[in-house]
Amino acid sequence: MLLLLTAAGCAQPPAHRVDARAAGTEPRLPPVVDHVPTRDPVVFLTYDDGAERDPRFVDTIRDLRLPVTLFLTDRVAGPGYGHFARLRAVGASLQNHTLDHTALRGLPYAGQRAEICGQQRKLHARFGARPRLLRPPYGAHDRTTRRAAADCGVTTIALWRALATDTGLRYTRAPHRLRPGDIVSVTPDDADTTAVVDRTRHVLREVAAAGLRVGRLEDYL
Repeated sequence: MLLLLTAAGCAQPPAHRVDARAAGTEPRLPPVVDHVPTRDPVVFLTYDDGAERDPRFVDTIRDLRLPVTLFLTDRVAGPGYGHFARLRAVGASLQNHTLDHTALRGLPYAGQRAEICGQQRKLHARFGARPRLLRPPYGAHDRTTRRAAADCGVTTIALWRALATDTGLRYTRAPHRLRPGDIVSVTPDDADTTAVVDRTRHVLREVAAAGLRVGRLEDYL
């Protein structure tokens, strides 16, 4: 079964990034996407929060050369930033999931900006790079989120179209199958007891069965 998990299952970078902005989107504000419009046979694996620090995950990312995206919350990930430095060193991308994992929708601009810009500064101080992508906690966002994100240097708000569970992928919209360009969240919900490495392998089997590969989200946005 590990034959499904070789580096051959990872995609090469595209010749150019996809314009993810939908028609009518205000040009100054980051688009909100759960799917990248591309014909490349790729999907994107993402992980939230930073609570899981299984050292086997570092080995998995390195051995498979797997281009995953991690959306980190400082309150959760902060005590273990050394672990995420190791993941970054083997190819993982670290992006913004706010300082405190606060639901942003409905908060005033100042509060949303503090959550987003604060984590931009934390990640820049720790790793020397400012994230371009934001995943709002719980996916909750509004126009104020987009304004604050833009003012913090975020270029895209990335949600997800498929969510990994103990029983397989759960989709946010039809058709209920993996398609090229889908963003997949491999973050466990409260009922999921599967370790991050095992959950990742389960998802990779579904990706391979769909005739797809894993791409780097940041290469496409």
